[in-house]
Amino acid sequence: MRLVIIGSGFAGMYAALSAARLRDLQGISPEELEIELVAPQPTLVVRPRLYEPKPETLTAPLLPVLEEIDVRYVQGTAETVDTRSNSVGIVTGGGERRTLTYDRLVLATGSRLFRPDIPGITDYVFAVDQLDDAVTLDRHLHALARQPASAARDTVVVAGGGFTGIEAATEMPARLRTIFGDNAAIRVVIVDRNDAIAPDMGAGPRPVIENALRKVGVETRLGAGVASVDAGGVTLASGERIESATVVWAAGMRAAPLTQQIPAERDNSGRLLVDRALRVPGVGGVFATGDAAKAACDDIGNYALMSCQHATRMGAFAGHNAAAELLGVPTIPYHQEAYVTCLDLGDAGALFTRGWDRHVEFVGAEAKKMKQEINTVWIYPPRAQRDVALASADPERVTDL
Repeated sequence: MRLVIIGSGFAGMYAALSAARLRDLQGISPEELEIELVAPQPTLVVRPRLYEPKPETLTAPLLPVLEEIDVRYVQGTAETVDTRSNSVGIVTGGGERRTLTYDRLVLATGSRLFRPDIPGITDYVFAVDQLDDAVTLDRHLHALARQPASAARDTVVVAGGGFTGIEAATEMPARLRTIFGDNAAIRVVIVDRNDAIAPDMGAGPRPVIENALRKVGVETRLGAGVASVDAGGVTLASGERIESATVVWAAGMRAAPLTQQIPAERDNSGRLLVDRALRVPGVGGVFATGDAAKAACDDIGNYALMSCQHATRMGAFAGHNAAAELLGVPTIPYHQEAYVTCLDLGDAGALFTRGWDRHVEFVGAEAKKMKQEINTVWIYPPRAQRDVALASADPERVTDL
């Protein structure tokens, strides 16, 4: 029997850990149930931190923990999924094409930033979505220090006033001061077509966010989206022109394209609709998890978000359930009633909320301490010690806040 997991992000990592945990609990050998994880590199990109400086350091090795739990790493990029023949076509780093067959498949392929059809967006915007994006932005910022000071050099426009946009923007003044010096006339502007900042956060946390933006010196342009981008800046739908050498796109996510090859229903973000076991209905042997899946968190209408917090727990349930079907043991319905947010606000601290109604629990330095612990400890892979690694993947305990 073979379980194949595509993706080494948070969902893929926990799917592998959880499947190996159940195999161990059932006394099944790795030869009887092979677990394979397919990814271009055996590393976890700590994606929630890519708005920070030195993004090239924000990865963690997975190979030691995978070897410890007898999960085979397969180097390559999954390009095709054939659900009729239960096979996955991959391309290795050297260009070799291979085919893997599976008895159960877990799609943990994550998401990608959505870039709308706006003039200049392909050629002139940066991002903090993927590791390469973040590294390119960081190098660009450092290269700007070799240019003479100007309004364009010293101005960063962040398109998107959601979670990612706010974290990128509030971190930016400190990043630029480190690069340009304390005397630079730094300007950071968030642009969003919505009439309020952080529209998904609701009215409760908004005053905290607005105060933090003022404290760190981030401006906002709300109710007017980006109409075009060029080498010198952005033009807004309102007609306003902002001169800027750095435009960061942080608006909108879509499930990775591989999900399109699964003959099943998807939502507007390209996520596969799954049942409570995280199976893709009507497609035998296929599970989807993390940002590739739209899954109900409870029985009152809340659905998992495209977030690390949801991906880790969803991954644990998907890996467990895919292995459970192969081993003939009951599956466990995914549920994630607890929901928190911890929003980094740069030098203004952070914001911690609890519940789907985003009740503000604490702010400022106290919340910043929590954010730093989450970012530097909680979301990293477990120690490469078999019992510790397997225990970390109990589906009912992962991200139990």
